[in-house]
Amino acid sequence: MGCPTAAPEGVVVDRLRETVPAEPGLPDASTLERTPRVVVVGAGIAGLAAAAGLSERGVEVDVVEAADYVGGRVGGWSDTLSDGSAVAMNRGFHAFFRQYYNLRALLRRSDPHLSALTPVEDYPLVDADGRRDTFRGLPLTPPFNALAFALRSPTFRLRDLVRIDGKAAAPLATASVPKTYHDLDDRTAAEFLKDINFPDAARHLAFEVFARSFFVKPERLSAAELVTMFHIYFLGSSEGLVFDVANANFDEVLWNPLRKYLEGRGVRFHTGTSVESVGLGDGVRVRCAGDEVFAADAVVLATDVGGLRRIVAASPDLGDEDWRRRVDDVGNAPPFVVLRLWLDRPVQSDRAAFLGTGGRSPLDNVSVLERYEREAAQWAARTGGSVVELHGYSVTGGDAEVRDGLLARMHELYPETAAATIVDERLVRREDCPSFGPGDFARRPTVGTPDPRVVLAGDGIRIDLPVALMERAATTGWTAANQLLAGFGLAGHVLHTVPNRGRSAWLRRLVARTEGQRV
Repeated sequence: MGCPTAAPEGVVVDRLRETVPAEPGLPDASTLERTPRVVVVGAGIAGLAAAAGLSERGVEVDVVEAADYVGGRVGGWSDTLSDGSAVAMNRGFHAFFRQYYNLRALLRRSDPHLSALTPVEDYPLVDADGRRDTFRGLPLTPPFNALAFALRSPTFRLRDLVRIDGKAAAPLATASVPKTYHDLDDRTAAEFLKDINFPDAARHLAFEVFARSFFVKPERLSAAELVTMFHIYFLGSSEGLVFDVANANFDEVLWNPLRKYLEGRGVRFHTGTSVESVGLGDGVRVRCAGDEVFAADAVVLATDVGGLRRIVAASPDLGDEDWRRRVDDVGNAPPFVVLRLWLDRPVQSDRAAFLGTGGRSPLDNVSVLERYEREAAQWAARTGGSVVELHGYSVTGGDAEVRDGLLARMHELYPETAAATIVDERLVRREDCPSFGPGDFARRPTVGTPDPRVVLAGDGIRIDLPVALMERAATTGWTAANQLLAGFGLAGHVLHTVPNRGRSAWLRRLVARTEGQRV
């Protein structure tokens, strides 16, 4: 099965994780006749990974970012409450799983021991009937982790396990990329769960947590994405489903230190600068608002999908007609809302740092920030209150309606908050995450483009490796850098992933016998 081994910072590392070797080449651009220059558009995870990969081989890099801060959708900024308190703000909770190897490799550039991350030992899930599932204390080795979770779950009974359609559920045990997409991408996650006879109660609580990670409901999520996610976080990895969180606001402990590291390697950041278009000729010309132009040998487009569509539409030199249509077809997930509340009294001391919910629309999860975030803990200690964050995904109502619904659900789950006064609040609504609907995979744009001087990166970009969410962003960023480095004759960077096939040999053999296939 593959047992975990200890990592330097005290967490486990799966000894069966796979390595994507680096392309050979010269160790540094200083040995070239001329130093290449690359413009990276976007300073989110993907763009920062690309900038790291390029600059560490001596390539000159300019990072152009429309926002005033780096980190993209995981960025952070400062705010001031109505009482004059200076507070930290971001777009909400993010889980840094232990199997995010390539993201963690990026963060280690400025934080070798990952001291900015702290473990969340458990995140319970509660449904509309009050039934709870928990990930605490599960064995790490698949498939025993999944079996233990199922057998102790109040929403999953032994009779439910017997009723599972083994043949229909076989892709869960044999997942690999891209085969899983070729087999399942034409179906929805909801259809897949129905076909395998997965019990409704357990589906709403256990499986939908994966769908909500993509900000969509199972009826709009590709079955292949669901199966791949289950492989990454459960059956394919011995790292476990317990994760780490940033112990202070993202800008302070993650991105500002990483920016300082990159600037030390010569990377130039241009924040508050919006890219309008990219022109190709003898070189690459990246035109920004205000007619500022960056000349380069290559460009990495590491924006969100909306920004990518906009730039490509305004850049007739990029790609052929089919490629441009593929970019234009990349959609956005439905809007989500994050409501952060500063309350005048604390929530109960036994409240979890993170709670997932099912069947309690519009609420999908609750975070008690002072349990792990330094700035929130300081505010709570000073005022005697709490900082609580409510998330709603695939929301349909207006801000006022969604806010009222989120507050009502919070009062149901945490009755002590009903009497609390809201000292201040911030509501963030966004619709800039990529969608992963049925049938999207085959035509989703990849890191490479029709012109080798132009590469793409981001969590909406296809890469045929078992990665998702922030790890997909980091992996595509490193891969974009590697592709350009190969073109310059420079050495690339090693990448790692969870095993890219079903982990259990005996399960694979069983499925193969059932389907009459070879493993």
